[in-house]
Amino acid sequence: MHGEYKVPGGKLVVVDFELVDGKISDFSLSGDFFLEPDEALHDINRAVEGMSPNATIEEFADAIRKELPSEVHLLGFTPDSVGIAIRRGVTGAAHWRDYDWQILHEPPVAPMLNAALDEVLTTAVGEGLRGPTLRIWEWNEPAVFIGSFQSVKNEVDEEASQRRGSKIVRRITGGGAMYMEPESSITYALYIPGELVRGMSFADSYAYLDDWVLEALKSLGIDAVYKPLNDITSPHGKIGGAAQKRLGSGAILHHVTMAYDMDQDAMTDVLRIGREKLSDKGTASAQKRVDPLKSQTGLPRAEIVKRMIEVFQRRHGGVMGEVTEGEWDAAERLVEQKFNTEEWLRRVP
Repeated sequence: MHGEYKVPGGKLVVVDFELVDGKISDFSLSGDFFLEPDEALHDINRAVEGMSPNATIEEFADAIRKELPSEVHLLGFTPDSVGIAIRRGVTGAAHWRDYDWQILHEPPVAPMLNAALDEVLTTAVGEGLRGPTLRIWEWNEPAVFIGSFQSVKNEVDEEASQRRGSKIVRRITGGGAMYMEPESSITYALYIPGELVRGMSFADSYAYLDDWVLEALKSLGIDAVYKPLNDITSPHGKIGGAAQKRLGSGAILHHVTMAYDMDQDAMTDVLRIGREKLSDKGTASAQKRVDPLKSQTGLPRAEIVKRMIEVFQRRHGGVMGEVTEGEWDAAERLVEQKFNTEEWLRRVP
């Protein structure tokens, strides 16, 4: 068995082992992490030896912690990350480079069509009609995107939304509401088979799938980090947030919206942001909740998107592609039959 796990913002953890009589045998940990003292590597190997391959990530981590001496320094990895690597080895998890990635960056379309495309393309990956794909959103008019389980009346001032000419779009993922104007933010979506994050907890998969974009932001001078569960942030404030939807086919939609140059007055006019939510973010006003990428890089939005694509291709491969005619047709039908209906929009009044 062989398992690998790149710790988000950290180092690569590699495990190799055999299964003998239903137990882990000849366990060996390696990677580009740092560990002091050297002998602690043998302690970790000894802790895992003889364990059940069906143990949880937490059980592996607990066993390792109990075996480690009191004075030990693990840099770039944790006992939990070793557990993740083991589980990925046991379950036969895939790696990014196992796939031929396609990257989509189409001209602007209606916000509702973007939401429908996310569902269509995720479904296509699950049915084997499309390989894993990264798509950069572009849209042609302002919109309020609400999470799948949010209440319209609690989240959106509909009069203000109408006054600003923005549509209300309910997406298929959970999470919070966002007011988005054309080119004011950067949204990307990953459509992937579940094998890519097999063996990970739901929370771990978020950071794992966005590690490449943290590298891209850091290359632009932003000290970006991932804040569980689903925020990308920096010392200057929150940059963006992620959301996921897992389909019955095993395919996963993972998408992220990062602020570039948002109209903060419009955002607070359209969104009903409660005091409880603001206090949870440790801020005094909605204007301080999101720190735009423009102010931290000084770069045009197109340059940031270009760097993101470059970093993704360097790390994971990928060629530029297009949404097929059939996928466009399916998305337009889904807008008509689902996303643009009152039944869907008001599913949570």
